[in-house]
Amino acid sequence: MTINQRNEAKIMSKDAFQAVGLKWEGTFAEAGAGGIRAVHRTLQERLAEIPHVLHTDTLLGLSYHAFPDGEGFIHYAVVEVERVDEVPDGMVTISVPALTYATCAHRKEQSIDQSYNNIYAWIKEQGYSEYNPDHLTHFEKYPMSQDPYADNPEFIIMIPVQTDQAGK
Repeated sequence: MTINQRNEAKIMSKDAFQAVGLKWEGTFAEAGAGGIRAVHRTLQERLAEIPHVLHTDTLLGLSYHAFPDGEGFIHYAVVEVERVDEVPDGMVTISVPALTYATCAHRKEQSIDQSYNNIYAWIKEQGYSEYNPDHLTHFEKYPMSQDPYADNPEFIIMIPVQTDQAGK
């Protein structure tokens, strides 16, 4: 079956921010088996423990390559905070620099793989390339109220980019 799926993409900038939440590290296979979903559920359950949350309705999933070209990666299930005074037990804080992102919405009825294929193709077509500061590959914005175990999740895909002309 050929999937004919469109994802409207755009470029946006986001200021540097700090976030607090949970860190997960594992393989792509472990992630596919539900490892990240469990971390998202725990963050939802512990949200009230995090002080100074800016957007209680949005869960951020930040993904970093643990080892370039490796099988593993690090995922942070976090919320953006106004400031970091204290970090609840078992949680971490992370800072993300100001970046430019290619972004698109993934809707419930769509294929997640196809949404990612579409945004990466769009990045190339627009003359951008991936930009991975500190090995940040992408992040996703989820509705906090969404069940992490839903078969058809909705989220916003955000991939850091730069123009291919940079440095030429």
